[in-house]
Amino acid sequence: MDQKLLPFALQDVPRYTSYPTAVQFQDGFPGDQADRWLAELPRDASLSIYVHVPFCQQLCWYCGCHTSVPNSYGRASAYVDSLLSDITRSGKLSGAEKGNVKHLHFGGGTPTYLSNADLGRILACINGSFGLAPEAEIALESDPRGITRDRAFGLAAMGFNRISFGVQDFSLPVQMKINRLQTHGLVAHVAELLREAGFTSINFDLMYGLPAQTAGSVRQTAKQAAALRPSRISVFGYAHVPWFKKHQRMISDSDLPGVSERYDQASAIAEELGHAGYAAIGLDHFALPDDPLAMAASAETLRRNFQGYTTDTADALLAFGASAISEFPQGFAQAARDTLAWSQAIAGRKSPIVRGLASTAEDRMRGAIIEQIMCNFSADFGAIASRHGFTTSALEDSLVRLQPLIAAGLANIAGSIVRVPREHRLFLRSVACAFDGHYTAAKNRHARAI
Repeated sequence: MDQKLLPFALQDVPRYTSYPTAVQFQDGFPGDQADRWLAELPRDASLSIYVHVPFCQQLCWYCGCHTSVPNSYGRASAYVDSLLSDITRSGKLSGAEKGNVKHLHFGGGTPTYLSNADLGRILACINGSFGLAPEAEIALESDPRGITRDRAFGLAAMGFNRISFGVQDFSLPVQMKINRLQTHGLVAHVAELLREAGFTSINFDLMYGLPAQTAGSVRQTAKQAAALRPSRISVFGYAHVPWFKKHQRMISDSDLPGVSERYDQASAIAEELGHAGYAAIGLDHFALPDDPLAMAASAETLRRNFQGYTTDTADALLAFGASAISEFPQGFAQAARDTLAWSQAIAGRKSPIVRGLASTAEDRMRGAIIEQIMCNFSADFGAIASRHGFTTSALEDSLVRLQPLIAAGLANIAGSIVRVPREHRLFLRSVACAFDGHYTAAKNRHARAI
């Protein structure tokens, strides 16, 4: 890595899956405000729904997700009962007519920790309360170690058509360091089962920056992953936050690669996937050329939300489950992270929302610029400001913050258009950060750029 890029690589910056980012959300946000936003949705509003399942069969040491390992399945069953109650309550409040849910995503945790029967109960409740569109994408994250033939065919029969695996790395030494043992043969077998069952899209997640990884080892993993031809591959940098995620203390700081090594690993993966025919999408996604994500990127209709890069153009994202974040035209609302507090609110027929933020006109303007940079490597900040009722004078602070990035070659400006060279895609967040009106540098608040 060019040493002049090192200060930017070391910078802690948000991932910009929302704007304002979650660190700006306010505690004590009233649940009835989120209920009003739900009721105020236009009848013709298109919807996206996210369901959070905070359970896993086993905890991986690298994990930064909101999840846990239950001591019995009874805890998961009770959680599903609370989910159904909250979905039903919210469906009665919604102002949107039924049948407009175009995207449904189960995340976690490991959604397939739940039985097919419980997943089916949730699907039926969502369909009854909000209505799935006939062409809806119904996706879930999964652990391939728990997928059998019966499971695969059962999920497909329920309507699931896209699935994502946390592969991370195929190297045994790396897997031993992160407490996630799964062979290449297992993943290949399960991918074939799912295709046979009728899944039309399979996604793999890979990681760099893990203990025992090298540029050579991640290149080999990328080659093996690409040979299985998943529709999409996401590549994330490991964020080591043991002060926040206590189980990450099982990973020794001394085993972790430095920032230059991380850069080399990310670059090696991208190069290998490019050789295999995958199109690079934004910051960290890759897709086969005929995948809708690649086509959206080419057409510059790509979007970004809490699930990362997406083709989802919904007017609102409704999220259910502990810690889940909903996005309305007016702002954001997050449910309680603690599953007990979350379930008690629902049992009392109240909203489980405890944090949130009403966005301002300036937030929406800056958010539109940031999303364009993250998705399209460029943004006409002058045109976007004008559409939102502002002039470029409102962005003078951003233009000042862009100057060091321009000097380093990470961005350039022509008129009111800012562009990021594609060879510097790993620094998209750094350029987007220049337009973040709320950002203040603070150690350990966000993940490093590289």
